[in-house]
Amino acid sequence: MTTGPVDGTQATLIFNGKAGGSETASPDHLVEKLHQIGYHTVYRATDSEEDLNEALALITGTVFVAGGDGTIRAAAMHLAGRAGVTLGVIPMGTANNIGRMLGVQGEPLDVIASYQGADVLPFDIGKVTAPWGVDYFLEACGCGAFADVMAEYDPENGKSPVRAMQALATTLTTFDPVPVSLKLDGQDLPDIPYALLEVMNTKATGPRLRLATSADPHDGRLDVIRIVQQERDGVLAYMAALARDDFEALPSVQADQVQVIEIPYHGQAFHVDGEVRPGEQGASGTVKIEVWPGALNVLVPKAPPTDATEEAQA
Repeated sequence: MTTGPVDGTQATLIFNGKAGGSETASPDHLVEKLHQIGYHTVYRATDSEEDLNEALALITGTVFVAGGDGTIRAAAMHLAGRAGVTLGVIPMGTANNIGRMLGVQGEPLDVIASYQGADVLPFDIGKVTAPWGVDYFLEACGCGAFADVMAEYDPENGKSPVRAMQALATTLTTFDPVPVSLKLDGQDLPDIPYALLEVMNTKATGPRLRLATSADPHDGRLDVIRIVQQERDGVLAYMAALARDDFEALPSVQADQVQVIEIPYHGQAFHVDGEVRPGEQGASGTVKIEVWPGALNVLVPKAPPTDATEEAQA
């Protein structure tokens, strides 16, 4: 672990003006605030994927990305595996799963202030090798009820965590999956139908659904969360567990931490973060999901001292 700024004080700001909160913090405001904590920042407007490619092609130093999880994911995929680059997240979306995972919350200018003397930590990424190609994810990848909910979920009706929770809970009780034989770190599991099968890098995915309460994107492992079809709980049990943030404690939920998971592919729909890979009738093969440890370096604000720490310092 190191402490920022790193690689001098040079920084680049990527800004998504369509994200929530952008009306209260313009690029000029963010650049000025970054200057106050020691960064010489260049603002790059990125209105398209092509703009983002160009802005990050030869980038070094710290890259601050102001936007929602989708914007942060797009930038992170460009920066993965690059030496001498650190990602600073300025959450301005709706769910902000990545920012919450890093302890980065609040108004954009307050978030920047929290980066004064921040730590730099490694952040894992998930790699998916499947019949449809190669994908990468920051949050989660999976099939089953949640992938089907994602396929049907219409964000144009509002990105509501409550609506998503209700949709997932209802789908879990009606979903009719086929048995699959998983392989976790090379170990074969019996053929079992899973109503939910999620491979999580962060605690939450989608519209702030916290399915993996113990996930840690810095530990070099992925959390495999699954619900055995025959052992499903009721709708109210799932909704209550999601609201309490103890989904893994439900009797029907199984959880493992692994580096590699192999899932038989029979054409079922998958999601990769917020993107859906539609089902392909008659297709077959294997979906291999593995962790890419420390693919990114990320800024993490220092935790405020506890009462015990303050007493010791006094």
